[in-house]
Amino acid sequence: MTRWTARAAVAATAALVAAFAGPALAQAYPDKPVRLIVPFPPGGGTDILSRIVADKLTATQGYKIVVENKAGAGGTVGLDAAAKSKPDGYTIVMAQTSNLSIAPSLMSALPYNPVKDFTPVTLVSAVPLAITVGANSPIKNLADLVAAAKASPGKLLFASPGNATVAHLAGEYFQKVAGIKYTHVPYKGTAQALPDVISGRATFFVASLESAMPQVKAGQLRAIAVTGAKRAAVWPDVPTVAETYAGFEAVTWFGIAVPAGAPAPIVAKLNADVGKVLAMPDVKERLGSDVAAGPEAFGALIKSDHDKWAGVIKDAGIKTN
Repeated sequence: MTRWTARAAVAATAALVAAFAGPALAQAYPDKPVRLIVPFPPGGGTDILSRIVADKLTATQGYKIVVENKAGAGGTVGLDAAAKSKPDGYTIVMAQTSNLSIAPSLMSALPYNPVKDFTPVTLVSAVPLAITVGANSPIKNLADLVAAAKASPGKLLFASPGNATVAHLAGEYFQKVAGIKYTHVPYKGTAQALPDVISGRATFFVASLESAMPQVKAGQLRAIAVTGAKRAAVWPDVPTVAETYAGFEAVTWFGIAVPAGAPAPIVAKLNADVGKVLAMPDVKERLGSDVAAGPEAFGALIKSDHDKWAGVIKDAGIKTN
């Protein structure tokens, strides 16, 4: 046997072993508890969503999911811990827009690389934002808002739940595409912003549908637009921004990732099993969205949102303290 023939034989053998090992690996997985890192404190939105998925994977798909909250630095601590974990499929993380698509443009010393250190598994949920005004505001729709901003450049006050949040970036993004100018007023959360929006001291407010919904139902706020690609099922009469400004989309998404280097068969099995959970009617109802996506599609979303928000952050000169 020549040297080249021997090398070919070794390569063929390795490929054959891999072909059989892949399915066997996926079939055996998981044979021990899987740690799900949630990079935010217990009780918050990310934690609640994570536990819905974890409980269903445990109850219906043969997993034992152990949720571990690792909060700090806006999710950076948890993502860093996940990135440095063994890439064997037994550590997974619930990431979101801020961790993987926004943080790289705001933090010069980010301890992980969102692209190189993680393998996307699946998108879990995508939540649009709402543009709202006080119920007594003369602004009745998006056209009114744009007209008011053009009539008084820089004088309208745009409230957000905080600096560099997705809501803040969405407001800056809208300002850019609509060709208008207003002034951003960051609050320390939705609860702090609402009184000023309801009273009219702030012209309009951008926040998640979930946080704005109670006040809209109570007649204190008026929703004039949503920022998803399509109208929200809970507000079918409220138009999207994209109906006026084609291509506009701003959502907070959540998705599962694993440390880079995790075996492809395990990534595929995780994707399939989480997909089964997300397809369950009760899970759809609780999450309020139906957005399951494969690793490639989720990876593409991470990159496209990174590019979009990096441009917005640069143009608006957004910085964090």
